[in-house]
Amino acid sequence: MPFDLVIDIENRPGALAEVAKAISDAGVNIAAATCIGPGDRAELHILVPHAEAARHALAISNLAVSREREVVVVEVEDQPGVLADLTRRIARAGIDLDLVYVATRNRIVFGAPDLAGLRAALN
Repeated sequence: MPFDLVIDIENRPGALAEVAKAISDAGVNIAAATCIGPGDRAELHILVPHAEAARHALAISNLAVSREREVVVVEVEDQPGVLADLTRRIARAGIDLDLVYVATRNRIVFGAPDLAGLRAALN
């Protein structure tokens, strides 16, 4: 099951490289990443298939996961309107999204407080 891990990092050159190295050294593939933070700190979101291994590898490297949660990953065709169609289905089900980003291999990552409802809306 896919997990979105949030790592609070310094917003400086090399910070992402340190996180990526720690996780890759543990043999965990990062399937997606997005980083937000124009100031001194940044919030890095990464999508991994195995949260425990990634969390352990980061701890060894003196990096910490500040939040983690299971997310829904949907394989899509890379064409106009796909995101609009999916989010309309989610909205019609009354699901409030609080996380969306694109992953490798034409996938979209969705997070919501009602994960079961989100899954149902997408099936």
